[in-house]
Amino acid sequence: MRVDIVTKEYPPEIYGGAGVHVTELVKALRQSIDVRVRAFGAERDEPGTSAYGVPAELATSNGAIQTLGTDLEVVPDVAGADVVHSHTWYANMAGHIASLLHGIPHIVTAHSLEPLRPWKAEQLGGGYAVSSWIEKTAYEGAAAVVAVSEGMRQDILRSYPALDPDKVKVIYNGIDVESWRPVEDPEFLNSIGMDPSRPSVVFVGRITRQKGLPYFLRAAEKLPPEVQLVLCAGAPDTPEIMAEVQELVRALQAQREGVVWIEEFLPRDKICAILTAATTFVCPSVYEPLGIVNLEAMACGAAVVGTGTGGIPEVVLDEVTGRIVPIEQVQDGTGTPIDPDRFVDDLAAVLTEVVSDPERAAAYGRAGRERAANEFSWAAIADATEALYREVAG
Repeated sequence: MRVDIVTKEYPPEIYGGAGVHVTELVKALRQSIDVRVRAFGAERDEPGTSAYGVPAELATSNGAIQTLGTDLEVVPDVAGADVVHSHTWYANMAGHIASLLHGIPHIVTAHSLEPLRPWKAEQLGGGYAVSSWIEKTAYEGAAAVVAVSEGMRQDILRSYPALDPDKVKVIYNGIDVESWRPVEDPEFLNSIGMDPSRPSVVFVGRITRQKGLPYFLRAAEKLPPEVQLVLCAGAPDTPEIMAEVQELVRALQAQREGVVWIEEFLPRDKICAILTAATTFVCPSVYEPLGIVNLEAMACGAAVVGTGTGGIPEVVLDEVTGRIVPIEQVQDGTGTPIDPDRFVDDLAAVLTEVVSDPERAAAYGRAGRERAANEFSWAAIADATEALYREVAG
């Protein structure tokens, strides 16, 4: 069986969870089937992997139109595949048109949903209407849609009610616990100003509305003064959210010691060292289909405090591997808390509870690593994905 996987992100060009997912899934699938990767961006030297750029004629076009141009570059090369599998709206139209042209089934994996990310209009302008149309068209035409959590499955069916529910399958994201593991590196921690002897809360993520970083920064004002804050946060979606985060961080740094902000991309072993030293990891997202970052933190032995939204409660077991913070959200696709002040207060209270009890936090961390290793292995996820390929291919 030959499967062509189409993705915007692939090593070395990875900036989010979808890229991590594709990378690990491909590695596991190649143990048993022929997988050809068709990735956006620069040329790769990996066998079975091809790269595609933006057509020169579209160099000055809106980003969504450039994406469509790249998708069309991919389509002819999918000839001969048994199944085409696309990840994120960037790749969805390549999969959809390849399916029509070559008469093969198209599978979509949903890592996020455009109707639930209306703030993307800030970044894409009119291109957001194009990306939304691409996603809707591809999902409704797909042979199967993979949801990375049960919460995500429900979001898909609410967003696209024309979809046959039987076509929407849940296959979780995974984690490589050999790569994501506890790492002791006191010299590095000292170089960034993190003191492992002090309690700490760590955030790792892109600066985007869905990650909820401004809510955490407001909650951080209420944490005990001895608590360190370590933010591995960069790649802002817009100048506006970057300015908001900068202002909040500056205010925190003026009020308390131990506020560390790392904007540059760090290699995996350095992130592992930070997570290993953390008393707790925080995921304040208002939209998170599953949250690979929570699995990464758990694999490093960190207790996780996460928002009770999307797939987070399916990964983080409340009072077992960490704590879940309740949130009531506006049903307009933004994920905005109905009562933002209450959410901030609740987040601060739960973080304070966990960070003030290091023994319990360490127990959460041990349980989290065990859960990541036993329940979210890439081998099991690849087996389920391959079974789906064979089902749709007949």
